[in-house]
Amino acid sequence: MGKYFGTDGVRGRANEGLTLDMSIRIGQYLGWYYGKTKHAKILIGKDTRLSGDMFELGLAAGATSMGAQVYLLGVCPTPAVSYLVRKERFDCGIMVSASHNPYYDNGIKCFNHNGEKMEEELLLEIEDYMDGKSTLDLATGEKVGEYIPWEDGLEIYMSWLKEIVPVDLSGMKIALDLANGSATSTAVETLRSLGARVDAISNTPNGTNINFKCGSTHPEGLQRMVREGEYDIGLAFDGDADRLIMVNDKGELRDGDFILYICGRYMKSVNKLNRNMVVTTVMANLGLYKAFDANKIDYIQTKVGDKYVFEEMQKNDYYVGGEQSGHIIFLENAVTGDGLLTALKILEIMVNTGKSLEELCQGLKIYPQTLKNIRVKSKPEAQNDEDVQNAVKEVEQSLGNTGRILVRESGTEPLIRVMVEAETQEECDRYVDSVIDVIKAKGHEA
Repeated sequence: MGKYFGTDGVRGRANEGLTLDMSIRIGQYLGWYYGKTKHAKILIGKDTRLSGDMFELGLAAGATSMGAQVYLLGVCPTPAVSYLVRKERFDCGIMVSASHNPYYDNGIKCFNHNGEKMEEELLLEIEDYMDGKSTLDLATGEKVGEYIPWEDGLEIYMSWLKEIVPVDLSGMKIALDLANGSATSTAVETLRSLGARVDAISNTPNGTNINFKCGSTHPEGLQRMVREGEYDIGLAFDGDADRLIMVNDKGELRDGDFILYICGRYMKSVNKLNRNMVVTTVMANLGLYKAFDANKIDYIQTKVGDKYVFEEMQKNDYYVGGEQSGHIIFLENAVTGDGLLTALKILEIMVNTGKSLEELCQGLKIYPQTLKNIRVKSKPEAQNDEDVQNAVKEVEQSLGNTGRILVRESGTEPLIRVMVEAETQEECDRYVDSVIDVIKAKGHEA
């Protein structure tokens, strides 16, 4: 990871951690880099947060000052940028979003010409330019670029979704929580055009209400709505609509583990589960693995982060993978998570099997889980301490195959995360505390 670009682009508070000047420089470098032999063609999208306009226009100004032709997609889901870059042969794409963060944060995420996360090497070159370590000549005369508002982009994206999941949703009643974010640009329209009856909440973005007590991180409102309104299913998106959390007809939450279970089983039953493999991260629930075992489905674990899930899938041509957070990738169709695509896949399975969401979830028992973080002076020292390792081994032996313990370092903060899954909540708490007590006793706590 570089100085500014983390695993998911540059993130920070608008005009504090992430400034207009940074966006101009990112735009300039990409406009120059892809414009060495021709005018670069760059696509920019954004979510609904207040500072989105500022960063969108900063990126566009930077890129056009280097001769680029910039297409502005406006408010759109992150996966729409990824898809359209590939489909319409852009040199690169940029999404202005901080995903599920509060409105005052923003982020800049860059995609290469394949619609995948941009290569590390190029991001490091951009960082050098942002830090003034390299200089570029601006375009002059007829070489200066221009920007074009691109109204057809979202239509092309929505048509593609309906083409790959051509499901008839007549007679289905669906509740949506759009997080006052990117999904407001596509979800209702797409589902209604497939015949569903659709009602939506959190669908009036005003620049400051994105993710505020709504969306996939706060689905309580959607749960209430489904319980009171006799819906077949509730669907909650995050701010930039690349994730999906579901609610069954009783108003109970069903996360990414359930999505992987339903899709894995269904794809296997129709011979579409390539290599009989589902890709998960180490944070998937133990119950998911037991359910896969029972269904004779293979699985592989990666580090936490959709980046690692995608790398594993791409390397071995696995067709489905994802995270508990509802970030699911269907590699046959897309190279990034897409909340609306995931929703359509689940709805298609419901229609094709004639089963309710709750019936499709049967056979997956989620184990109680406790996750505690402890701030430490040195992550490696705490992690590699012999007494800490022995405490972890003791828990492993006590649990046998009725649970599991996972101790890992946070990728972004000075924290050790201790997670236990077991048959009761009481066991989870007790075993987590037994390891944290040793970390404290050995003086590792910061």
